[in-house]
Amino acid sequence: MMLLGSTLTKAPVMGLQTGGEIAQTKSAIIDPATLTIIAYVVEGPLLEDGPWLLRIADVRELSDLGFIVDSTDEFIKPEDVLKVEEVYKLNFTLLDMPVIDERRSKLGKIIDFTLETGSFTIQQLTVRRPLLKSFNDTELLIHRSQIIEINDDAIVVHSEAKAPEPELHEVVGSYVNPFRKNDSPAPESSDTKSS
Repeated sequence: MMLLGSTLTKAPVMGLQTGGEIAQTKSAIIDPATLTIIAYVVEGPLLEDGPWLLRIADVRELSDLGFIVDSTDEFIKPEDVLKVEEVYKLNFTLLDMPVIDERRSKLGKIIDFTLETGSFTIQQLTVRRPLLKSFNDTELLIHRSQIIEINDDAIVVHSEAKAPEPELHEVVGSYVNPFRKNDSPAPESSDTKSS
């Protein structure tokens, strides 16, 4: 299932043990190397001395109610898991990050993203265009396959693809069916048979 990343900010985290909400998501922790959400920073009245994180691997289910976990025991500190700590310390934020093309032309800033909830991989970026370029398109959707580089300053994407040149085919004689794949000669017309 595909979801906008913004719908999972301030989403409830429900505990099966208590049968109610035990926290809320605050922000996503995104691994810039894979553009995958590995955890969420969570906050709530039961959580003191933060920051506390909820790893995606510890989520039982994502439903209409929000994230469902067993209990508050699923929450970790950043230093509890080495990989999570490394990504957390990068302090990578996708929202408001500038997007430029390979010719260094500014395309806009990221205002949201679309993720696939099975793997929590970000599939598309929603980019708000700069004021002067927003007369035709106010927003751009950029697929992850268009991304060339992610650095501290911006996300670099392929510039617009060049439209393929139309191929000209010389047609000799009459109409040729373009859907016919066989190379057999066209049937003769009735005029040529009678002569």
